[in-house]
Amino acid sequence: MTGNDLIAQFEGGMTTPESFHHADHVRLAFEYLKRYPAVEALRRFSAALLRFATALGKAERYHETITWAYLFLIRERMQRATGSESWDEFAAQNSDLLTWAKGSFGVLDRYYQPETLASAEARATFLLPDKPVSGS
Repeated sequence: MTGNDLIAQFEGGMTTPESFHHADHVRLAFEYLKRYPAVEALRRFSAALLRFATALGKAERYHETITWAYLFLIRERMQRATGSESWDEFAAQNSDLLTWAKGSFGVLDRYYQPETLASAEARATFLLPDKPVSGS
């Protein structure tokens, strides 16, 4: 499926929850960032994700800090990459962004205290990373 098709399917409410896992969230964010300036991608992606959760009757599952932090990490990695890479190239070079396990917040575990990401405040509004930098 092309990136344009993926966005159209998601924004059109045709994505099923059974087929939309963490790696699919990352790819969707990547596709928005390929097409729109960062702030516009953030606005569109966040709004579409909230609509998706709301349509499933699970609006409370939308998590602003996780959504924004991943989008910013993806954007940074895209900017550091050489050339115009495809999703497959990006995914191969950034596999840490695709990992999500029960009881973990994936790559965000490096940047945030677990209790911060588990908080209602982090779910409702973007919070800056709060984990002390190790090795400093």
